[in-house]
Formats: sequence, C-alpha cells, structure tokens
Amino acid sequence: MNRIFSLAVIIIFFSAGCVFAFGSKQIAQAPGTPNTASAQPSVPEPTRAELVIRSLMAAYPDNIEKVEFRNDDWALFMKNRWYYFSGGRILPENMLENAANFRSHSFYSYPSELPPWKEPTPEEAARYNNWAGNRTQGPLRRSSFFLDELWQSPNRAEAERRLARITFLGKFARVHQSIQGKVAVVEAAILAAGKTEPQVQTWINGIGTLESYGWRNIAETQNRSYHSYGLALDILPRNLGNRQTYWLWTSQYRNDWYNVSYNERYHPPASVIRIFEANGFVWGGKWPMFDTMHFEYRPEILILNGLMPATN
Repeated sequence: MNRIFSLAVIIIFFSAGCVFAFGSKQIAQAPGTPNTASAQPSVPEPTRAELVIRSLMAAYPDNIEKVEFRNDDWALFMKNRWYYFSGGRILPENMLENAANFRSHSFYSYPSELPPWKEPTPEEAARYNNWAGNRTQGPLRRSSFFLDELWQSPNRAEAERRLARITFLGKFARVHQSIQGKVAVVEAAILAAGKTEPQVQTWINGIGTLESYGWRNIAETQNRSYHSYGLALDILPRNLGNRQTYWLWTSQYRNDWYNVSYNERYHPPASVIRIFEANGFVWGGKWPMFDTMHFEYRPEILILNGLMPATN
C-alpha cells in the first residue's frame, strides 16, 4: 500500500483520537458541557478500489497524472484518458459498458516472507484443482487496455520497439526499456551479494538459461504474459536436481501438484529474492500456483501490500 497515503490515514485517525480524548476530559471537569467531540466525523476506511488505484499511481508516477473518485468509481488519468477500477478490470471510460466481457486483473496479497509450508486441506486441494481446471474452460480474458498504454505495447511490433538488449548475470536478455535501469541495479546487487554469500555465488554459477521477452499468452489462457511486455525474467539452473519449479509442468505427471513441499521445489537464494523485490519485482514462488523461476515487474503489488515505499 502507498505508505504516504497510509501515513496520512494514520495521522487523521490519531488526530481524531486526541480531539475525542481532550473533549472527554473537559466534560469530566465541567458537567453539562456539550460533548462536541462526539460530533467529529469518522474517517472511512479506503475501499479496495481506492487502494489499488492509488498503488498504481504510486508505482508509475511518470505515466499516471492523477487519480480521483468520479462517476461512482475510482479512476486514474493517463495519456489523456480516464481508466476506471471497474471491479479490478481497469477499463478506459469508453469500454465500461463492456465490462462484463472481461475478468479482473490480479491485485493479490503478497507476503513479505514465504509462509511456513503446510499440507493443503481437502478444501484447499479442491480449490486448487478447480483453479487449474478452469484455465482451459474458456474463462474471460483480462483487459489489456491499461497495460498496453502504460507500456506502449499494444501489439508485437510496438512491444519489440520498446525493448532494450542487455546481459544479465552473463546471459543475454531483452527487457522493456523502462526497466533496464532496474534490472541493472538488481544485477549489481546480486553480484555484490555473491562476494560475501557463497550460496548466492553458487546460484549465479549454476544459471543455465534466462528467458525474458517473448510475445505470448500465459500458458493455457487468453491473458497476455508479462514476458510479452519485456517485464519478466525466468531464471533456470543448469540442473534442477529433481526439484519442481512450475506448477503446470508438475501437474502433467502429478495430480497433487499443489502438495509439492518447499523442499521439493527449486528456490533461488533468499537474498536474490529480496533484491528483486526491493526493486519492484514479485517472485512467482510466493504464488499458490508456484513458478519459482519467475520474476516480474509489479511494483504496484508490493506497494499495495506495504512492502515497498512509493518513492522507489
């Protein structure tokens, strides 16, 4: 969540509390004094729509000009167009009447640390199986209007015009030019960590392949992958050592893919994950449908969950 916004809310609540306490003390000293403190208006909790829209503003201040509540919904203004929360769909104003044709984007809870492993309950297992099954049943696609405009990549040709050619930990990659600097910072921090942390250096030395840009949808869905914008990196070792890295690959031969413990999964070193997160990338190993080789640039998710200051 936007920490500046959170701080403002906390200050308002604190101020209101002080006024109430002071008023109560005066009444106790002078019976009959009108209780003006009780008339102070309460500050409503921000809605999910407001939190998401403000997190997007905080994540992309160079692109988004302003946010406001308008037409009974929270909206952001970017490149001469209003985009509305619309139940998480983030739709331009002229597409609101077609909102039912789209599903919402994923503005999900992202933990600061990997939760302790526990075997899924029967209810959780049923839910995971339902998620996996629904991917191939023709679900609604997510709207791409906002992301296409944000990254100026509405089609393959435009996406490839926005790419920068880089090397990352000795491997060739193509990433969106807007995050080239972020990726360079991540690389420098990982190389520095490798000098003092043998586990990190061993991980660097063991990297086999690096996948970055690739124009495609998320596997078995109609939704465009973040790889299509040059905003994701898949880092695989030369040898997985019989460990699992991607739930979909695992599900091809193991029905209970969701019951693969952390010890059975390939995980990059914790320092590497923290470095990526500090620079706006989320790690797919924290997703229920795990993808432990995957990092993607989603600073709004980290801000929304209070894990990254809005100034980064």
